[in-house]
Amino acid sequence: MYPAIITFSFAIVTLIVGVLFGYALCKDAYEKKLSQAKQTAGDIVSDAKKAAKSLKKETLLEAKDEIHQYREKQEDELKERRRDVQKQENRVLERQDILDKKDQSLEKREENIENNENNISARQHKLDEKAKQLTDTLNEQQAELTRVSNLTREQARKIILDKLNKELVHERAKMIQESDEQAKQRAEKDAKALIVAAIQRSAADTVSESTVTTVTLPNEDMKGRIIGREGRNIRTIEALTGVDLIIDDTPEAVALSAYDPVRREIARMALEKLIEDGRIHPARIEEMVDKSRKEMDDHIREVGEQTVYSLGISSMNPDLIKIIGRMEYRTSYGQNVLNHSIEVAKLSAVMAAEMGEDVMLAKRAGLLHDIGKAIDREVDGSHVEIGVDIATKYKEPEVVVNTIASHHGDVEPTSLIATIVAAADAISASRPGARSESMENYIHRLEKLEEIANKHEGVDHSYAIQAGHEIRVMVKPEEISDDQAAILARDMKGEIEDNLEYPGHIKVTVVREIRKVELAK
Repeated sequence: MYPAIITFSFAIVTLIVGVLFGYALCKDAYEKKLSQAKQTAGDIVSDAKKAAKSLKKETLLEAKDEIHQYREKQEDELKERRRDVQKQENRVLERQDILDKKDQSLEKREENIENNENNISARQHKLDEKAKQLTDTLNEQQAELTRVSNLTREQARKIILDKLNKELVHERAKMIQESDEQAKQRAEKDAKALIVAAIQRSAADTVSESTVTTVTLPNEDMKGRIIGREGRNIRTIEALTGVDLIIDDTPEAVALSAYDPVRREIARMALEKLIEDGRIHPARIEEMVDKSRKEMDDHIREVGEQTVYSLGISSMNPDLIKIIGRMEYRTSYGQNVLNHSIEVAKLSAVMAAEMGEDVMLAKRAGLLHDIGKAIDREVDGSHVEIGVDIATKYKEPEVVVNTIASHHGDVEPTSLIATIVAAADAISASRPGARSESMENYIHRLEKLEEIANKHEGVDHSYAIQAGHEIRVMVKPEEISDDQAAILARDMKGEIEDNLEYPGHIKVTVVREIRKVELAK
């Protein structure tokens, strides 16, 4: 019995031990699987976080790219709208100028009508007074005649009326004559104004080719860049060069207007440099204008040297050669002075050769006979006096000096060459189409306008623009205050009205500009 119990107990113990051992094995396996599952879950979470972070970066980049594209699109649309607004503003300003001119014209007409009405009222008042006086006189005479004569009332009335009628006829004739005289004077004044206006318009048409230069633009956007923000670029160009920039609806082109060809050429060179460079702002404009002025000086010197070389003239002072080059940009009655002087030199040489005179000396005298016109806008005096001073200063031969002094008959010629040059000058000037009187008068008026402005104290420089309808005056800010600038504009306006005859109106613009520059180191 005991062995069976022992065997059974052993079996039970063995079973319990096996169960415990199996439980231990299963627990280890479960813990391993659980650990692996946790590790796998951690890896999945880490990968998910990395993927989410990468997706977030890509999404942000795409969003930034879309925002940048949208911003560029909005900026382009804004630029286009600004250009449209600028064009509309320019058109509004032009229309406003036209309306201002029309308003001024209407105001003048209304003033004339009001003056005429006042005159008529005054005359009517005088007539009423005279009628009253005549009535009183008539009554007195009737009473006196009735008293001193045996005439009836009707007979006396008839005699008095006949007498008064004769007196009234005389008064009426006198009034009619006065009215006719006033009407005639007014008609003559109006006719003169119309004729002057017609001449001015014709002169402007005639000289437009000589006073306007067109600059081609690469595209329409360049007009906005030339104008600049609030017009600062175009104002800088006009202030530095004295040239009026005309920017209108002409496609891909701007016009430069100035009666002085040197100013106009400098402005053209500077503007073309700015367009090519692409950087257009006030500092760059000032730099390009200075550079263009230096290039213009070099060009003038080259023109003078080429002229002297082509005529075969030797041993001439370099400064005098430069003055000769300046004649290329001077006209006299619409005729280019340099071309005219070369023509006179060649004609003088031909006539001197026929007469056995010194050909080279005749050429020299013919070339220099109008040398004073090269700088007569900068120096006081006639071109003859200035030319004599120049020739004397640079030690030209006495024959040349006398030729310059006598070619307009101011002094007597002392040589045959002087007479030859005077004849050649007359031939060159009198040929058909050589000269235009209206052009010279037009230029003289603009020069006189600038002369009136420049003689005032505190004026730095001035430019006549808009075909002489505007004078732009730059003053020294350290000498002229804002209040003084207003007074200066009014004084100039009064002097122009007193000293010049002109059609229409002349606008006086006084510009006072202060610049402060600091250098950051």
